[in-house]
Amino acid sequence: MTEAQQRHYGGRSAEDRRAERRERLMAAGLELFGTEGYPAISIERLCSAASVSTRNFYEEFPSREALLIALHDRVLDNALNAVVAAAEAAGRDATTLTRVTALINAYVTTTASDPRWARLSYVEIIGVSPAVEQHRMAWRRRWWALIEAEAKRAVDRGEAKARDFHLTAVAFIGAVNELVHYWSVCGAQRPLSEVTDELLHLAITSLTADRG
Repeated sequence: MTEAQQRHYGGRSAEDRRAERRERLMAAGLELFGTEGYPAISIERLCSAASVSTRNFYEEFPSREALLIALHDRVLDNALNAVVAAAEAAGRDATTLTRVTALINAYVTTTASDPRWARLSYVEIIGVSPAVEQHRMAWRRRWWALIEAEAKRAVDRGEAKARDFHLTAVAFIGAVNELVHYWSVCGAQRPLSEVTDELLHLAITSLTADRG
């Protein structure tokens, strides 16, 4: 078989076949990490579930950690895109209540749309290794910055008093993660709207509280 034939074996290019293998590994990782937990899953099980060889795995990911990070990025990239779209739809002139409601709904409904996403994002990603923690904290900083920007907008609108909102942002992201994780475990007992309502109450109270 010539090199050109190898590149287009079976009517598909090598790049297409590689992309398909990567997606199968991503799907296998989501299913296995998101149902049985990251520590329980070996590379061999991932390869078996994805119908790829271990050589194929290492062509796409240098380690299980790299696959976990790629999955976490996918979940949070989707959440961030949803939040940005919600902010644009609400408009810069919208009240703080309107904007925060839209942003919280976008984030929560996206990350909670699949229980495997919730488990991966709020449980399996934590404490894996220094490298994964560094990755997780990089995402935290992005969310903190977004919340602080919304707080500044509320101050500019006269709906909040100027102060340092960094610890507020840190505390709020902690509340988001804990509540969405709680719902993902006990979701049948409470509607997701109760989670978003509670987070909205926390956000507005934190932003507008008069601290003297």
